[in-house]
Amino acid sequence: MEVGAVRRVRYLVAVGFGLLWALPLAGQQPGDVAGIPSQFKLDMETAARLRPQLLAQSVAPSGHYSTGRLVFERLVDQGSPQSSVKVTWQLRIVNDDGLNAFSSPDGTVYVESALAQLAGASSGLWAAILSHEIAHVARRDWARRYLYQKVLENGAGATVVLGDPSLPSAGWADASKASEDLGRFCRQMELEADREGLMMMARAGYHPDFVPALHHLLHARGNGDKAESLYAMHPCWEQRDRELSRAYVAASIEFERRWPEWYASPGGNPPVVVFAEEPTVKKTAAKEWQIQVPMRCQNLAGAVEVVLRAGTAQEVMKHLERLPDQPDSATAEVRQLTGCTSPRTTVTFTLPETSPPRQTGARWSDVYVLDAWGSVLARTDVPKLPH
Repeated sequence: MEVGAVRRVRYLVAVGFGLLWALPLAGQQPGDVAGIPSQFKLDMETAARLRPQLLAQSVAPSGHYSTGRLVFERLVDQGSPQSSVKVTWQLRIVNDDGLNAFSSPDGTVYVESALAQLAGASSGLWAAILSHEIAHVARRDWARRYLYQKVLENGAGATVVLGDPSLPSAGWADASKASEDLGRFCRQMELEADREGLMMMARAGYHPDFVPALHHLLHARGNGDKAESLYAMHPCWEQRDRELSRAYVAASIEFERRWPEWYASPGGNPPVVVFAEEPTVKKTAAKEWQIQVPMRCQNLAGAVEVVLRAGTAQEVMKHLERLPDQPDSATAEVRQLTGCTSPRTTVTFTLPETSPPRQTGARWSDVYVLDAWGSVLARTDVPKLPH
């Protein structure tokens, strides 16, 4: 299977609507695109055109992926919202070693193999992946993006005026502002799909805490946007945690109402979730640095291990799913155990000014939080130590 072909088709699923058809939406403002006209069928037509290629590059879930199939069927049967068009729900696995999922307007959800392997036998992680994509389909978000993009192209964005504004050629659409508006719109759609997915999971019996657990696993592996951007189509992990805090609470209440005995729910007990904030760095005394890591934990019984790691620039780029028991020769690290029992726990590392030792060009770069089995729960970047 050619990885490049998969990427190209997936790109067409995401943005192909803009290549085919334009609607007469002149005069509308960006905020006016709240619904989708009943005659709008371009999203379904595009899905039908791309479907043969997507099916040829994917397989039905079986064997190692059977958990995903069972979760998908349960979400669709018991938790999914109604779509305004007829869709045929189906799950497919794309064998390209990617860490992403995407869906077609026709109701087919595609999960790349590395992400499917990360979810493994965890029905809760599968629910976190699939509920978000099911929500995109039910909301017809591809159609919504297309229509909004056409509003921007027809002049609803900002305009730069040159010379006499009465002249026809006196201005042009501000492309930067339009890109910023489109990015904001797409990020909001992602958060809305997250919110609906959380409630979908709760109704179907999967604790909403599996969503931040999945986000933090992906962040630990270096997947996704690392910082907020005006033009980004997806919110960064920190923004998702911040914007969805109330949705987590509301969905958790719904889950507990429906499933008072958590262990008996289809997803079982909720996972350990660690929210690790950006560390602070300061010099406390001559030849000594203090790195403080604020964090809070949910569903923790026991302790977690906080690992401060350093390495060369090449080593810094390697974000791991699981840390080795012993660092390699290019890496230095310091570890601490914490029960993370207070609402906000701060782990403090006090280091000599000359650390990290032995390695020219190395710097303290990452903080990882590990569970009792050594698996990574969360990661955060360490600001560069000032000179």
